[in-house]
Amino acid sequence: MDAIETLMQEHRLIESAIDALAAYADELRRRQAVGTAEDRAELGRFVAFVREFADAHHHGKEEDILFAAMVEAGFPRHAGPIAVMLMEHDEGRRQIAVLKGLVEQQAPWTDLDRARLVEAAGGYAQLLHNHIHKEDAILYPMAEQRLAPAALDAVSAACERYEVEKGASGRPAELAKSAEALVARHAPARAACGAGAGPRFPVSGGCC
Repeated sequence: MDAIETLMQEHRLIESAIDALAAYADELRRRQAVGTAEDRAELGRFVAFVREFADAHHHGKEEDILFAAMVEAGFPRHAGPIAVMLMEHDEGRRQIAVLKGLVEQQAPWTDLDRARLVEAAGGYAQLLHNHIHKEDAILYPMAEQRLAPAALDAVSAACERYEVEKGASGRPAELAKSAEALVARHAPARAACGAGAGPRFPVSGGCC
């Protein structure tokens, strides 16, 4: 399996998990949860999946391997689609930091805390749905069209080495199973976020 196919498969798991996260945050708001140890532990499982799998594992492969290969092939790093993707990765980290703070908070959650929780979780889910659509529909096809076959093979080989190194600990597989369990408990009975017209990159540097 090539690297881009693997990345797209990971997108499907991430989408399911972030929908479940947004649904769980809304559940906490509706029942006016005060942040019991159980509430914080469950939210912490979502945060661990996002930070370690969606960000460190998945975004790590994109930033360190695929995007780096695209920059080497002539795509600008500070303009166009890659710049947008990197900016959105950083914005997602800011939103997840809010949730991490609530997981670590020992004082009872207030109405304001619950509002911040829903805003961060829902905002992150919407951001990632739009982000993933851009990658699946625009960025990845651009990489496949513009990178030479040898460069694409090198990306796949580097991602395979990354998977072997990270997978040796068993942590990525553990996080994936955790996400599947979270989805089973909290999957929302609604359409996925981000439906409708697909987002567009700003045109810059001739890459869009």
